[in-house]
Parts: sequence; structure tokens; C-alpha cells
Amino acid sequence: MVHADNQAADPRGEPLWKRHSLSLVAGGILTLWFVLYLPSNPCSHLGSFFGNAIADWTGVVITVLATKWFFEEGSQESRQPRRIHRNPILELLHEHSLTLFLVVTGLGRVILFSRVDPEAKWGTVVSNLVSEWSQQIGLVLLTKKLIEPGSKESHDEEGE
Repeated sequence: MVHADNQAADPRGEPLWKRHSLSLVAGGILTLWFVLYLPSNPCSHLGSFFGNAIADWTGVVITVLATKWFFEEGSQESRQPRRIHRNPILELLHEHSLTLFLVVTGLGRVILFSRVDPEAKWGTVVSNLVSEWSQQIGLVLLTKKLIEPGSKESHDEEGE
């Protein structure tokens, strides 16, 4: 379906930019940090900030995008999967796809970090990305069993 203004829309008539505004804006902010970091001195306060912001906003973008497509059964931070596979192995992979995605991409970041100079301009950014990924995986796994009174997720759990 195409609107009169030539913007792609979903069946409900919302334009693409509106349906995906969170991921588009978060991606734009991440792009801004990259652009600002490229010419900056990583030893300066601003350069250090931009490098950290790249890791933090990469985490935001991944959280927004990964939780749209992947699942973690039992985690209050993730959508809960519906059973779609008869094969128990495929269903297990489906039910834990968010953790598997974070582990695989996290290992890739660890391998990349092991090959870069941690003191180099991009080495510090990669180091921060590894840290960010460990936080993402930790949050998904911790929210499977642990609760925090007053949080939205724990409130949902307490009401059951």
C-alpha cells in the first residue's frame, strides 16, 4: 500500500517513518556519534565521550531492533515466544534466540577486541562495545528469575 504522498504504509495506514520512528531516531543518534568521533581526538574529553556514546547507543539500537525479532523465554525484558516448531531443538533455539544472538555477536566483539590495540582510537570503542554487550546479555538473563519491586516488569510478574 502506498499513500498519496508516496510513503510506504502498513495495512493500518501508518507511514514507515512513524512505525519505525524509535529505531530510526536511535540509529540517527548513533550515526551522529560516529560522525563526531571520526575527527575527534580520543584523548580529549569530547573524543572520549563520543567513543563511549557509540558503545552506549549501539546498545540502545540493538535493544530496540533485537527485541523486535528475537525472544527469550521467561525474561521480562523480552517478548515471549509462541511455539512455532515441532522439533524441540528448533523450538529451543527460537525460545532463546535473543540470548543466542547476543552471545554470538558478543563473541564476535571479544574476538575483534583481542585483535585491536586497546589504546588505539577504535580499540577503546570496541572495549566499550564488549562491556555494553555483557550488560545486554546480563540484563536478559537476570530478568528471567530476578525481580525488582516497583519496576514495570516486576509489577507485571507480581500481578500474576
